[in-house]
Order: sequence, then structure tokens, then C-alpha cells
Amino acid sequence: MLSPQWLDELRSRITLSSVIMRTTKLQRAGREWKACCPFHDEKTPSFTVSDEKGFYHCFGCGAHGDVIRWMTDQRGLQFMDAVKELAAEAGMEVPAPDPRAAQRAEQRAGLHDVMQAAQDWFVRNLQSDGGAKARSYLASRGFNERTVERFGFGFAPNERQAMKSALSQFDEAMLVEGGLRIAVEDKEPYDRFRARLMLPIHDARGRVIAFGGRILDAEANPKAPKYLNSPDTPLFDKGRTLYNLHRAGPASRQSGRMVVVEGYMDVIALAAAGIEDVVAPLGTALTERQIELLWRMVETPILCFDGDAAGQRAAMRAIQRALPLLRPAHSLAIVRMPAGLDPDDLLKEQGREAMDALLDNPSGLLDTLWAFERDAQPLRTPEDKAGLKQRLLDHVEAIEHPDIRALYKRELLERFSAYAFPPREKKPWSKHGRPVPAPRLSPEAAARLRQATGAGSRDALGAAVVAGLARYPELLHAHSDTLARFAEQDAKLGPAIDSLLDAAEMLEPGENSPISFDSGKAAPPDKTRFVFLEDNPDPETAREVLAEAIALLVERPALEAALAEATARFATDPEGALAEQQRLRERKLEIQRRLGQMASRRAASAAQTDSDRQPAAELGTQRDGGTETD
Repeated sequence: MLSPQWLDELRSRITLSSVIMRTTKLQRAGREWKACCPFHDEKTPSFTVSDEKGFYHCFGCGAHGDVIRWMTDQRGLQFMDAVKELAAEAGMEVPAPDPRAAQRAEQRAGLHDVMQAAQDWFVRNLQSDGGAKARSYLASRGFNERTVERFGFGFAPNERQAMKSALSQFDEAMLVEGGLRIAVEDKEPYDRFRARLMLPIHDARGRVIAFGGRILDAEANPKAPKYLNSPDTPLFDKGRTLYNLHRAGPASRQSGRMVVVEGYMDVIALAAAGIEDVVAPLGTALTERQIELLWRMVETPILCFDGDAAGQRAAMRAIQRALPLLRPAHSLAIVRMPAGLDPDDLLKEQGREAMDALLDNPSGLLDTLWAFERDAQPLRTPEDKAGLKQRLLDHVEAIEHPDIRALYKRELLERFSAYAFPPREKKPWSKHGRPVPAPRLSPEAAARLRQATGAGSRDALGAAVVAGLARYPELLHAHSDTLARFAEQDAKLGPAIDSLLDAAEMLEPGENSPISFDSGKAAPPDKTRFVFLEDNPDPETAREVLAEAIALLVERPALEAALAEATARFATDPEGALAEQQRLRERKLEIQRRLGQMASRRAASAAQTDSDRQPAAELGTQRDGGTETD
């Protein structure tokens, strides 16, 4: 016998429309799908499929059912065959036949009765003399009688055996299994919830499956947790449950929105203010299963966590769990509360209009990710900048969808370059309103560029960057400070880079044409192998690769200096020096690997056969005429 709970889990793991569209052509119709009914002949679509509600319905012939019913009625499968096929797709194991299964299913059904009886008892306690302090707390939060009744507030007395007496019609074992009592070895079981304001937690069908309790006398119990939830039980899995989903679901279908807050008190405060489409996780960070559950209702749920540091960390944990799951049109939006405020505080201080304004203008997932990492620490040193870039790329690599991963990488690297290497102030325009004309490079400057990029250059990376900057001079502005510092330290490439920086100062604002040599010709493209010097490369790809090459070029002197320093102290600290050498050499190999990746990113128009491809350039080598020289 398959329990109702197991079948509910199976249905929740399968997207109904994805199963139906294998044999029936569906068309999107708002939040649902429509088609001509597969059960009778018709010309006008009257068959609808709702993934949110989990059923299909035909307004013409009355056909109606869930995903299992579809498999039996439309596919002609037997019930168990349909269940086994769907279970295999959902990654679930069909429970083996067990003579005790019916008894367990009956017991679980009985647990619903236990939980409802406990809820009724908590509500009665709130209205008793013993619930005076709980009622006073609710009044201080501004919850009126309607809110208190609607959300089922109750009270658990400060007694260890009160529930056992009140629910004596149920076996002790059922109270323990439902998470209401705690059984310890060699001791009498005792009530889990004591001296707490109680809230019922419901499943999607509105049945009580667990409880949350807020402590009322924290000073008397300083070690007790402020909030206490039921443990996982046969009815309750906190990682798969969202508080208030049974109320927020219908409201979300009307608003087209779903808001996620940190805790159930925030849910209730927003609902009391008229914002009904709100849910909350239960004592844990938002889980992958909860994110999928939200995506079944809306494509972009809004996370609205507290404005303090803990709230922002909670938002980032949710983002990190969502990144591998991202798919087209499905993401997260994030509202950042004012510092130090939660939704309840904001409502009290500034009213619903302020809350609506925040919810109407959330930030995107990418924007929030960038802002969090950008502000994580100051960018005082090249190492700080490299750390920011690495954190961004680590997030990107977590994204499984290839198109979304590529788009995130491109956007985040562009933001990184603009932030880490801001453009220098451009030269002013002339008093006549015309830009200062760009001078032609002097013969000396042109000679320096030819020497840096010519066939005699033994530095493939340096030659590529110098020639690339001449072709894309707008990156001279974007990386001017970094390049100027590098030019001061590098005697070989410094003069050429200084010449380019001087020429860039005189370019028109927004001018992106290549810097010409004294002969009027652009920098020669044929002596390096990087994609930004290929014939007719994609400009956006070229700029992205060039920016990465600049970062590697700038890092190289510091890496070489650090290697020399580690070698110098080998005699006094051999173990530490060896470890440092190993780390630095691994970084050097990483740079060589990155150069190899850039070397292999050819423009589509320059396709080559495998036999034409050469190994990646080693750091500090140059290819000339199809051969490499050290």
C-alpha cells in the first residue's frame, strides 16, 4: 500500500506539463497551459494544465486528473505501472509491499488527528488565565483578534506533563512521533513546548503538521532558544516545507508574486498589513527543494530578509543554493531591507507604502551577487582585486546551465574590470567645442611599439597586450592606473605602454579606433596568437580576453619577485620557503594554463584543423612563423 504522503511527494517532484507535452502540444496561457483536449475531438482549445495546482481539466468533456491519472487514462497504464514510471523519473524508490504498510499509513493519518487536537488545546490555553502573558505579547506586536484567530496562535503552559493529560485519548508513542513530547532513555517523556507562544505549521493542503513556539520569558531561560520548531516527523520535513504556503499560494496566483521572509512573525506582520503572498523557511536557510517549490508558483520569487549582516548572509546562502539550479526565466529577486530593520519594523516605522516600494523594486540575483562580493572587502592591492575576481568566477562555475553561466561570466567580468580599473579622467575638449585631435605617434614611439610587438620579441604575453591595446585603445582608459604602475616597473615594455597611454590621452571622448603608427597603419596583428589580435574577432570577446591578459601581465612581476624572495630565504627557512615556492609555481602554471585557454579562443572565421593547432605559449615565449623560440 502506498501512503498518501508518498504519493503527494511523487506528484510534487514531477512537473505535470512536462509529462503531458510529450504527447500533446501545449501552448502557454498566462500562468497555465492550454491545448485541444486529447480525450475528445475539438477545434477550440478547452483543455488546461496547471503546474501550480497539479492537475489538468477539460471544460468541454470534463476530463480531470493529476499526473498519475494522466498516465492511466491517456497512456493506458495500470496504476502501479504509472507510479513506477513516474517514480523512476523523479528519482524515488517505490516502497516494497509490506503487510505493515497499511498500519503505518493509518498511523500517519492518525498523526493528523493528534496535531489538530494539540492545536485546539494550544488555542484554548491562550484564552485561559495562564495565557495572559502570551495575549499581552500579541497585543504589543499589534496583532488584532482577527490575525490571532486566523493564524491560530496558541499557548503552551510551563508544565512538563500538561499535554499528556490534555491529549490522553492518544497513545504516548503518537505524541512522541508527532514531535509533541520528548522521550529520553530511563526517564519519563516530557512536553517539548513549554511556556511558549505557539503557532501551527500547515502543509499545502492546510493540515497541521508541526508547530513553532516563541519563548515568552527569555530572561528566566537565557539558554533556551528564542524560537523552537517541531523536529522532522513522518508529517513534517522542514527542508521541504514553507510556512504559510497554503494561504500564500492562492494570493500569489492573484498577485503573480511570491515573497520570502526570514521567519513566521514577519509573515504574519505582512499579512496583517494586507500583504498576503508571503512565506518563510522554518529555522534553516532556504533549501534547494524550497526554491523548486517556489518556482512552481512564480518564476522569480522575491527574497526579503532582514537588513542586518545576518540577513544579508542568509540571502547569499539562498543565492548560492539557487545558482546551480538556475534555468531560463527562473531566478531570484532580492529586496534589501534598511539597515537594522526587519519587515515588521519597517511597517511600524514607515507604513505599508514603504514596504510596497521595496517589493516593487527588487534587485536581480546577479546585481545582488556582484554588490555583496564587491563590498566584502576594500580593493587596496592587486591581491584584493584578484580575490574579488576569483570569488566571482567561483560563483559562475556553480551555474550548471551553460548559456546562463556564460552570460553571468561575461557580465560579472565586465563589472569587475570597470570597478577594479576605473578610467582616468580624459583630456578636456577645446574651447571651440571640438575635441583635441589625436596626434600621430612620433617616430620614436612607433619604434618602441614595433620593437615590443615585432618578431624579435621573446615575450608573447607582453607583445599581445601592447598590440591589443593599440587596437582597442578604450581599454587604456579602463586600466590606465594599473598599466602606468606596471610601466614604471618593467624596463622592456614600460616605454611602449607609456607611449600608448600618452596617445590615449589625446583621443576623442568615446573614440575606439586603433592607435596608428607614424605611417598611419595600425599595430601589426600577425606576431601573436591571442584572440584579440585575430582577423575580424568578435569585439566583445576580444575586449574580454584582452582585459584578462592585462591582469595576468600585471601579476607576473609580483609573482617572479615573490619566487625570488622565497628562493633567497631557503637557507634560513627551507620548509617554509619550499612551501611558498610550490604555491607560487602552481600559480605560475595556472597563468600558463590561462594563456593557453586564451590562445585557443579563435574567432569563428579563423577556424583551423587540429593539425594546425600549436601548444599553448609558455609564459615568456613567442611564436614566430609557426615555431616557438625560448
